[in-house]
Amino acid sequence: MKSSYLFENIQTLEGSRSTLKNQTVLIKDGVIKAFGKKALQNAELLNIKPKNAKNMLLAPCLVDPHSFLESPFKGKAENIYTLIKKATVAGYGQLGILPRSNLWRDQIESIISLKTINSEVLIHIWGAFSLGGKGISLSKHSDLLQNGAIGLADDDFTPPIELLKQGFSLGEMKKSPVLLAPRDISLQAEGMSRESVDTLRAGWPPDPIESEILPLVQLLELHKQYPDIALRLMNISTSEGVSKLKDAYLNPLTTVQWWHLVTDNSYLSPFDIGWSVTPSLGSPKDRASLIKGLEENVLTAISVHSTPTDDSETKQPANRRKKGISGYNLVLPLLWDQLIRKSGWEVEKLWEKLSFGPSKVMNQPEEKLSLDSNRWLLFDPEKEWVQSNEKNNLTTATNQPMKDHKICGKVIDCGLINQVYQND
Repeated sequence: MKSSYLFENIQTLEGSRSTLKNQTVLIKDGVIKAFGKKALQNAELLNIKPKNAKNMLLAPCLVDPHSFLESPFKGKAENIYTLIKKATVAGYGQLGILPRSNLWRDQIESIISLKTINSEVLIHIWGAFSLGGKGISLSKHSDLLQNGAIGLADDDFTPPIELLKQGFSLGEMKKSPVLLAPRDISLQAEGMSRESVDTLRAGWPPDPIESEILPLVQLLELHKQYPDIALRLMNISTSEGVSKLKDAYLNPLTTVQWWHLVTDNSYLSPFDIGWSVTPSLGSPKDRASLIKGLEENVLTAISVHSTPTDDSETKQPANRRKKGISGYNLVLPLLWDQLIRKSGWEVEKLWEKLSFGPSKVMNQPEEKLSLDSNRWLLFDPEKEWVQSNEKNNLTTATNQPMKDHKICGKVIDCGLINQVYQND
C-alpha cells in the first residue's frame, strides 16, 4: 500500500526555479494532493494525522544522466528490474542507460526492447555512436534516434577524432545530445589512480593527467568546429580538466561522477572497492576543483555512472577486476554530507546538480513537485543506517563502497514505489 502523509511545516523544494521553504503538504496513497491550508482541511476529512517531519526534506526525484546496464534482462549483477527498484529506493526518477551491453545498443531492436519496460522510473536510452563501440564505423544514428534513443554515446573513452568528425559532418543527430568521455586508454595504459604522491605511496600504477587532458582539448576544439552539435562531456575528473573547461571557447554541458566528490586517492586503504573506477580517482586538489567547478557551474551535473558487478568479479584483485562501482543509495546521503554539511552548499544547488542539471544533459523535462503527482522523495538527513551490500536483496551487485560503514542521511520514502524499507 502506498504511503499517506500530512506534513506540517516540512522543508520543500518544488522545482528548479523555486527556493527552499517550509509548508504543509498532504500526500494520499503516494500522490501529492494539497499544499497549505487546503492540505490541513483535506487531511482532516480523510482522517490522516500529522507526521513529525522535523529536519526532513520533500523534493523532486533525482536524475542519473548515465550508467551501465550490460545485461538488462538476464544480468547476474543487475537487471532492469533490480535497477529500477534500487534506484527508486534511492529517490531516482530518471535513469540514462549507456549503450555498452552484451548486445551493444547500436541497433533499433536493442533500443525498443528496453523502451517496452513499464515503469514509473523513466528509462532513457543512449544509442551507440559507433557500431559495437569499436570506434571503426558509425551506427545508423537517425534510425536509433527515431526509435527511442535520447542521444548518442560511445564507450567510456574517446572514439577516434576522424570518426567523430564524420558523424558530426553527417549531422543526423540534429539537436540530440552526443555524450563523449575525454579519456585516452592508450595514454592511461594500466594506470589505476591519477598520478600523485598518494598514488605512489599506495603502490598503484599511475594514470597520467594527459590521458584526460589531451582528448579533452581535442573534443573542445572539435566543438568549436561543429558548434551546433549538442556535445556533452562525461565524467571530468581532474583539476586541469576543470581549468580547460573554464577557459573553453564553448562550454559543453559536463558531468562528474559522484564518487570523485566524496573521496580521493589520499583517503582510501589499498583494499577499498572505491579504487577501481573509471575515470581514475584523483588527488585532493582534483576533488576540491571538481566541487568548485560544480559550484561555479563550469560542471553541469553529477552522475551515478553505476557499473554493477557480482562477487566473481568484485573479489578479483583491484588491478584485474572490471572497473566501476555501484550504490545509488549512497549518492544523496554522502553528497549531502560532503557538499551541504562540509562545503556549505544550499539545498537548491545540490538539487541543481543531482536532478535538474542531469535532465539538461539528457535534454529531458525536469523533475518537480506538483499536485496529483507521485514524483517526489522524502529525505531525512539525520537518519543513521549501516551500508550493507545484501540489505533488502535490492541487487546482487557487490561492488558497492562503504560496506559496514555507518551512513548519516537516508531517503525515507519515494512516491514511485509501493513501499520503501522504512524500518531498516
